[in-house]
Amino acid sequence: MKIHETAIVHPGAQLGEDVEVGPYSIIEEDVKIGNRTRIGPHVHIKSWSTIGADCEIFTAVIIGSEPKDLKHKPDDRSFVVIGDRNSIHEYTSIARATGKDDATQIGNNNLVMAYVHVAHDCKIGNNTILASFATLGGHVLVEDKAIIGAQASLHQFVRVGTMAFAGACAKIVQDVPPYIIADGYPASVRCLNTVGLRRNGIPPQTRLLLKKAYKLLFRSNLNRTQAVQRVREEVEMCDEVKHLLEFIESSKRGVGV
Repeated sequence: MKIHETAIVHPGAQLGEDVEVGPYSIIEEDVKIGNRTRIGPHVHIKSWSTIGADCEIFTAVIIGSEPKDLKHKPDDRSFVVIGDRNSIHEYTSIARATGKDDATQIGNNNLVMAYVHVAHDCKIGNNTILASFATLGGHVLVEDKAIIGAQASLHQFVRVGTMAFAGACAKIVQDVPPYIIADGYPASVRCLNTVGLRRNGIPPQTRLLLKKAYKLLFRSNLNRTQAVQRVREEVEMCDEVKHLLEFIESSKRGVGV
């Protein structure tokens, strides 16, 4: 391990092999850090935080801060759990969960740019991008390979689906369905995320099925129940179309039109 002489590491913290800790960083008790993770200068990792292997934490990041939720009781132990190979950039803050023994979770291979805020009880999947100044309210769910644009603000309990794109500066108050671009203030569904689908290797036939489903769901003037039924009747089912329909049917906040 390479721990700078000005860093403060509690004896009760568990650091893996080849971990680096930069100048003036603070690592509190009951923190776990995986092998080869690099902690930059002025980082504060608070108690009950777990960070996986091969992560890079840049200057002045705060991980495990107290939840900004009036329901939280100061003595309740809650967690932040971060996976492997994540890049978390300058001045980002990640809060632990509100409820006792609950956790804010971030998966693997995520890029979190500067000044991002991840509030209590958020669940972020794998291979996502959170651009600079993105703000996630409590209990937000971001599925795999989704992208949150710079300065986008996500209301509490909002979901962003797989390979979806939330536009820069968007006000997200409803769910963003998988494979869709949503933008605006407040945000609404704009189009299918065809560029994202191609970049993620989705084959042409599947993209065509998603396009048919998109037109029925969002451009047919049918109500949501009717549109979903039409998709089930007229569009060949594949995993992606099934996921899109299940996401919409399970939405509690609704999806923008």
